This record gives sequence, structure tokens and C-alpha cells, in this order.
Amino acid sequence: MGDKFGGSGRAAAANLRQWLSGDIPLASPEILARHLDDAHLDLVFDAFWQVLPFGTGGRRGRVGYGANRLNPTTVAMTVEGHCQYLRNTFADRDDLAVVVANDVRVFRDLAGTYGFLGSSHPLLGVSSRSLAKLACEIYAGNGIVAYLKDPDDEEANLSTPELSFLIGKLGAVGGINLSASHNPPDDNGIKVYDQHGSQPVAPHDQQLIDTMSQATSPAMKPFAEAREEGLIRPIAESLHEEYLQANVELYNQLHKPVSEFQIVYTPLCGVGTSTVRDVLDRLGFSVVMPPDQLADGSFAAIPYRAPNPEVAEATVPATRYADEQGARIVFSTDPDADRIGVEIKLEDDTWYHFDGNQIAAVLCYYLMLDPQGPRRKGLVIETLVTTKLLSKIVEQAGDSWIVDNLLVGFKYVADVLKELEHHGRYGDIECRPSDLVLAAEESHGVLFLPTIRDKDAAPGCMFLAALYQRLAGQGRTLLDYYAEIIGRMGGYDNVNRSIMMSGAVGNENKARIMAALRARPPAQFAGFRVLDVVDYHDQDRFGRFVSDSDRLPRDVIQIFAESCVVTIRPSGTEPKLKVYCQLLPGEQSPEKTGRELLAALRTRANSVADLAYNELLSRMETSLGPAALRLPDIIDLSQKQRFENETIPALRSRLDQGAFADLDSLLHWMRSEVADMMPGADPLPALKAPVAYLCATWEDTSSLAAQLRAWAET
Repeated sequence: MGDKFGGSGRAAAANLRQWLSGDIPLASPEILARHLDDAHLDLVFDAFWQVLPFGTGGRRGRVGYGANRLNPTTVAMTVEGHCQYLRNTFADRDDLAVVVANDVRVFRDLAGTYGFLGSSHPLLGVSSRSLAKLACEIYAGNGIVAYLKDPDDEEANLSTPELSFLIGKLGAVGGINLSASHNPPDDNGIKVYDQHGSQPVAPHDQQLIDTMSQATSPAMKPFAEAREEGLIRPIAESLHEEYLQANVELYNQLHKPVSEFQIVYTPLCGVGTSTVRDVLDRLGFSVVMPPDQLADGSFAAIPYRAPNPEVAEATVPATRYADEQGARIVFSTDPDADRIGVEIKLEDDTWYHFDGNQIAAVLCYYLMLDPQGPRRKGLVIETLVTTKLLSKIVEQAGDSWIVDNLLVGFKYVADVLKELEHHGRYGDIECRPSDLVLAAEESHGVLFLPTIRDKDAAPGCMFLAALYQRLAGQGRTLLDYYAEIIGRMGGYDNVNRSIMMSGAVGNENKARIMAALRARPPAQFAGFRVLDVVDYHDQDRFGRFVSDSDRLPRDVIQIFAESCVVTIRPSGTEPKLKVYCQLLPGEQSPEKTGRELLAALRTRANSVADLAYNELLSRMETSLGPAALRLPDIIDLSQKQRFENETIPALRSRLDQGAFADLDSLLHWMRSEVADMMPGADPLPALKAPVAYLCATWEDTSSLAAQLRAWAET
């Protein structure tokens, strides 16, 4: 393996030998032995070239066999390390307790990665719930009480925001969530929380990582025995009531509930019915749900099996259901119910997808500046890649504060609240956590209750539902409302892209792009003259790294150009390089108004984002054409390149040769041609935008070409 993969191959071989030795708990060495032939060499390398990293608050990745996979072994070692960390940190306490949460995931190997193992092997059927119960056994084995939702119910689950809320209510010293958030169904993860209900920041996360790296043999107590001894305990239903009541009180301080207009809500097959649905029901809103989108760890009803409110296509089945019900708004949440999605129906019966920055702007304006709103004053918190429109709103509100320069990740929002709680000050700001109006990040995360220290979609849906009811009664939409905000505040817009690059080669390419930007800062970028390049790895400007764990979140480069800011950073939770393009208002007033202004801004922002995408690829001496750029960013770069270099020429050639009898045979060919793009999901919806572009540029007047274009534009 070392001969083919170099130093990483030698590391993979060493890890593999250790896992085959029988010394690693729960490692299934007899199954690993069945991997050992040349046909599976690439799989074995990727599964062992590193130990699954502890990223932004935890470990997340593909479920599978090996050190670089999420499996009972990597979960057990994480939990054992957490136990040791808790005993070290709280050495003076003998009443340690944690809260354990889980989402709905069940590993079914939809990608067919382990087809060579047959239809039965140890990982098939491993779920977030089974991993949560394993974690409870390890906490119990270490004498730490684990609170688990309905311990005897194999289908029970708990959301991320309620986990954060419960840690404080139960006086726990921490918690974990077995969840991969919005990742594909073959992924899973474990997120670690501190005694404040938040994910730790540097250097505290480094102390946790160091302790975890030393964990070897986890102590375990059988689940039933631990239940009898009171080391695994249920969570009282009254605490769920307290969570609901906290939201109801926040709402009732500001509004009177109304329920005239129906709302569709989808948990995208996750756990959100116990948060968003329960809160909206408690407040008297009229809510209906698509019956096929309740808890399902395969996410079968969700296009691309991508249960992510950021992906507009994910809610297409829910908007169709809304059409049937006569509803004109759809709320969605990801599988652990911390991210919020919003779709609205326009007058022409088309659906409009709100992005995370637009959601944050609407909520902030509604709470602080809307003449018919609550006119709140107080604290707003956002990350450095979230819309700068929030700063403008806070400025106009007056007697308020904004923190708008945080690194990416909601744990940094929580850190501000912790500083205010302990010291009454954050930088030059003096206020209390209870002064919080809104915390927001661009990736569809919002927070309103300072007693929760992570994203929570429920109160966001609650406030948006109230605003929607008012606007609908006036014959207006949320898009009209947002257009009015932009008209008053200026031409802000944001478009975010991701360059998905998986595996060891992907890691190398991400590092290569960042290194090239640092070595040769651009004078021109995305069509604009560069004014400044800010590198958060610059220790003279931003201080010394306080730990190794401080390096990844600070691996951020911001390019300030004449009327935009482009931010580039490797994701801490997914194998991608993220690109955030923020348009800023110019000095001149825009010529257009209303929705025309929004459309013009978005066209411009998309152009900047496409240029930025290829500018970054040029650091790897490659690029994508306009058709491949229109593929969804959940698709790996290698697959986009294959689509451009192989699929498009093959499609053009076959059309010229008259190889297809009809549209159905053409679509069947396309589906099989790109099946690897989205394992386990129908890839055809992902092809509509690029095929529509191709059809518009090809000079093909044949009947079949016309049918293909009509299909793509539908």
C-alpha cells in the first residue's frame, strides 16, 4: 500500500495491521480480512489513511469499517475519551451526568460500498439509536449517569436544540448527539457538548481531542444492568414541556397567535416534529405535514436523499404536497432540527426558496425595525460570512449591539453568550445573554433563547409563521417583505458555493488551493479589483494559535474587492471547500426596485460565485464549463469533471447519431451514465439545470432535442 499511496499509504497499512490484530474493540477483524484483495485497495486506503478527524465539535463521516470511518469503534473511543476528559475536568465531583441524543439514521449501505460482503454484515442496520445506546453503556461503565430519551424505545430520538436545553436543565457536565446533521444517509457522526450546552472552542476542544487520542479500551456496562443501577435514566417528559413553554413565553411576549392560513412543515424525515411541530401546534397555528416525510433514516422521500434545508430541491415533494393542501408556505428542518428552511408560493404559483442569509435578514428586520413588529433592541450575533445586512439593521435600530466577526460555527456564537454570562462583557460590548435578539449564521441557523447554546429552528419557524400570517392577510408575501428590506437598506446579496473534494486527494487539493492563495494573493478576483486579502492564519494580526484545534477554524481567507467580499475556507464537518460571495451596496442607488432588484442582485451574485469557483480551481490548474457549474454542489468535483469531459460529449454524439428512440430511452441512458453521482438516489433532477443550459446553446432543432429541453426546463 505504501508503494502506491506513499506516506499516507504507509500510515494506512500501520492502522490496518492494528485493526486486524484483534486489539481494537468492536473492530470486526474477520470482516476487515475480507477487504484484503486488490479490488478493494482504494477502499482500504481511504478507510485507514487517517483516524477520523475530530472537526467542528465532533467526528462526522461515512459509516464503514476502519479508522477513518464512523462505526462502533470510533464512537466508543470518542465516548471513552470524553469520559476521561470529564473525570479530569470535574475531578472534585462524584455526580457526573451527561445527556445522550440521537437522530434517525440507519446504515443501509445505499451506495453499495460493501456489496462484496453480501447482504448481512455487522454494520448493516447500525443506527444513531444503537450507537447512542452503546455510548450510554460506556458512560455507565465509567460511573457517569447518562440521560437518554425513552431508553426502552428503539425508535426514540432527540433534537440538537433540545439536547442543549436539557444539559442546562439537568445540571449535566456535557452531552453528545449521534447525528450527521444534514449529510447523506450513509454518513453518521458524534457531536460533543460541554456543561453549557455548547460545543467547546479552542483550547478546550484540544484538551478533549488529546484525551480522546489516548483512549484505548472502553469500559462498558450492559445496558439492562446500567438501567437497573440508575446509571442510564430517562428524560422526564416535563422537561420537554419546559422547552415548549420557553418558546411559547418568547412568542407571547410579542404576538397574539393566529391560525387563519395553513402551514406545511416537513422534518425532512428527521426529528423536528418534537420541536417545530410541537411549538407551532402549541401556539395554535394550522400545520399539516407530508405523511411520507416522518422519521426515516434512509431519507427515501427526499430528492437526492439530501435532507438539507439549504438544498432547494430537498423540499420539492413538500411544496407539491402544499399545492394539494392549498398552502402557500413550507417550513423544513434538517434531521437534527437545528437548521431552518423556508419556501413560499408566489402569485404565479411558482415556489421561491429562501437562503439562510435572507431568513436571517427577514427575522432581524421583523424583530427590530418592522413598525408592526416587536421593535426589539438588544444583541445580534453573526459569523463573518453571514449577511452584513444585519449590521445595517442593528445600526438603524439604535441602542443595540452587534458581534459580526465570528469564525464560522455556532460554537463561536455560544462562546459569546458564555463570555457575557460569566463576565458581562464581550470586547467593548456590555450586556447580558438575556439581551439576545437573534444569533444567525448563513447556513440556515438561528437562535433566540440564550438558555440554548446551539441553533434551533423552532423559534425561527414560530416568528416567521406569525409574520407570514400577517402578510398573507394583507395579500403580500415574504418575498415582497424581503424586497422592501433590500430597497430600504441597500443592494446586499449572498451566494455560497462548495467545491466537494473527498478522500485523501481531496484533502490535498483543499490544502493546495489555500496554500496557493497565501503564496500568491490575487490582485484581481471574480472580475473585481482586490482591495485587501485577510488571512486568519496571520498570527501577527489575529494572535497566536492557542492550540492545534485553533488552526482549522482559522483556515479562512477573505478577499475584499470593490463591491464584494469573497471568503474561502475548508469545511470542518464535510469534505468540501466553501466559498461565500457577499455583494455589498454601491454608492449609487439601484435603478431597479422590488423583485426586479432582487433578481438583478442574484444574477450578479451568481456570476461572481461562478467566477470565484473557477478562480479557485485554477489554483489546481483546472476549471469547469458553464454546464458542469450548474450541477448541485453536493456532487463531488471529480464527478462534475467526468460529467463535463465524458457525459456531455457522449450525449451530444448520441443525439447526432440518432441513438435514442424517444425521450424515455434518452433519460434512461443519462440516469445510468451518471448513477455514481448520487449513490442510492435518482440523479436525473440534478441534471436539469445543466441540460437546460446545453439545450439552449446547442443548435439542434430535432423533435427529441426539443423534448429534452422541455423536460429540463420543467
